Amino acid sequence: MSQSAYIKFVQGSAVDALSLEDVKERLGRYKEQTALTGRQLEWDYADAAFPYTFEAKPGEEDRWFYLKGTTPQYRYILFGVGSETNGDASVSHVQVTLPDAATHGDKAKANELCKYMAKQLKAELRLFNGRTIYFNPRK
Repeated sequence: MSQSAYIKFVQGSAVDALSLEDVKERLGRYKEQTALTGRQLEWDYADAAFPYTFEAKPGEEDRWFYLKGTTPQYRYILFGVGSETNGDASVSHVQVTLPDAATHGDKAKANELCKYMAKQLKAELRLFNGRTIYFNPRK
């Protein structure tokens, strides 16, 4: 059974919503940062930290995309954007889904990417196990 995590943009978040292109840019920035870390350590860390390529199904490019693993221990992570109504307010979110064919490596990497993005955006993160991490400022 597939599992999903949600990065929700609530009050106090750095942005109100993200497009799929914005999500791709954030993931690209993560890849660049890990490459710089690897250069400092004189190790090709970028391939180990982000072992995926960006893929999309024809005709679905505006709805979702997926990361396809480049090694056997990583297979797929899907990303999509949407919104939900919470009372009178509409809350935008990024949905990260692990399909049935996903590995434990995919789940660990998806958790890492979700935490990275939620922390950068000061968002609320609901993990795959149902627990919530609040990176947004709260009173």
